[in-house]
Amino acid sequence: MSRVLPGRTDHVVVVGAGLAGLSAALHLLGAGRRVTVVERDALPGGRAGRIERGGYRIDTGPTVLTMPDLADEAFSAVGDSLYRRVELLPLHPAYRACFADGGSLDVHTDGDRMAAEVERFAGAREAAGYLRLREWLERLYRVQMRHFIDANFDSPLDLLTGDLARLVALGGFGRLDRRIGRFLRDERLQRVFSFQALYAGVPPSRALAAYAVIAYMDTVAGVHFPRGGVHALPRAMADAAADAGASLRFGQEVTRLERSGERITAVVTTRERIPCDAVVLTPDLPVTYGLLGRRPRRPVRLRHSPSAVVLHAGTSRTWPQLAHHTISFGAAWRTTFDELTRDGRLMSDPSLLITRPTTTDPSLAPPGRHLHYVLAPCPNTEIGPGGSAWQDLGPRYRDRLLRELEARGLDGFEASIEEECLVTPADWHGQGHAAGTPFSAAHTLAQTGPFRPRNLVRGTENAVLAGCGTTPGVGVPTALVSGKLAAARVTGGTRRRPSRAGATATAEAPAKEKADDRA
Repeated sequence: MSRVLPGRTDHVVVVGAGLAGLSAALHLLGAGRRVTVVERDALPGGRAGRIERGGYRIDTGPTVLTMPDLADEAFSAVGDSLYRRVELLPLHPAYRACFADGGSLDVHTDGDRMAAEVERFAGAREAAGYLRLREWLERLYRVQMRHFIDANFDSPLDLLTGDLARLVALGGFGRLDRRIGRFLRDERLQRVFSFQALYAGVPPSRALAAYAVIAYMDTVAGVHFPRGGVHALPRAMADAAADAGASLRFGQEVTRLERSGERITAVVTTRERIPCDAVVLTPDLPVTYGLLGRRPRRPVRLRHSPSAVVLHAGTSRTWPQLAHHTISFGAAWRTTFDELTRDGRLMSDPSLLITRPTTTDPSLAPPGRHLHYVLAPCPNTEIGPGGSAWQDLGPRYRDRLLRELEARGLDGFEASIEEECLVTPADWHGQGHAAGTPFSAAHTLAQTGPFRPRNLVRGTENAVLAGCGTTPGVGVPTALVSGKLAAARVTGGTRRRPSRAGATATAEAPAKEKADDRA
């Protein structure tokens, strides 16, 4: 049994209405706690926010939803359902990968369909390798979920379970690129199943093979898009929390925490003082530690993930070669990761993520218009250009990205732009994200599992952390789990996760549920 907060925990204040905070709130409400959620912005969502401009509704963060059963678990805690509140649209394909040699590959989460696509792209031997890889990814996920993702750690000794031996036997502590290379020889296919390591802040050549679990979520478990955009998820979670009795306070920034000895007694915002028995803190680590007035001692400084430049563009036209998600790989690969994580330089031959959400939900743009989201990984501000440098660099890099897009077949992209918003590491830094990155601390071995910043803070007995900087880490599924784990520190709650089969069956019938509700 993991450690639980001592003393009374009747009223819990959750600081931050992002995915982690809302997940924590729902699990706390389900356990009978009184919950107040305080959010500095006018809307819920945190990183999964929303910008509305000229009739375009723009998601500011995640562009798809994977592992929806983890979100549904939070709704289920209060007797509600994700699938009743949000219509999930499955993406087929999940991704389209385009390569510098002119080849392209549609990434399907259905095994047979993907094997046929791999055979078309690279031959029968690679298709057979893909099927073996898929089986390995499924086994890897089952082993990791039980004791390494959906788990609170009080000590590295908590790793000593039967699943640790299973993870070792699966090669989880080898290098990701080498492990993928055992199944697939085509270098382009290796990229498709290993680029996800960048989400964890580590190049595939240095990432643990265990992080192939992200590829499982992206390429096996199913990829969905909520109707109305990914922001529909936190909006629905906030509505469910309010219906379950939570008090939601938007537009209030927390300025300090009142203490009595080692206990926090009240949360003070720009508008009010809120007495409490416990707090869940979800801002990025520098903000959280600033509020607590202390930071944990670590033998070495935290290393942070690369950042990203994001161009949101509302356009008068689109390009048929784009899927909902298109990954445009440059010719370079290893040198790209060196530039991002070691040299601190902008990619000389960039790989880009291009999202066109209006492919799936045209209502996100005015009639006849389209929405594009272009993400270019870049160094964080610790090793690359500092926040102030981006004031001049940002517009120049925007122009460089547009030239690159047009060179890759999106002719007339710049001329088609009607509304745009450019986000740089300076903007992430201004939002309180350490090192100017929204991807928080990198998932190196020394910053993973029990070695990641813990969700309990020494010297404060009734505070719990949640969010991507703490256990279990970066990403939408892990943020949702993070909130659940924080709630368990308060309530001592046990795990309760719906089966994949049940979640999938429910996900396929949201329209029927809505019709039943109206009947």
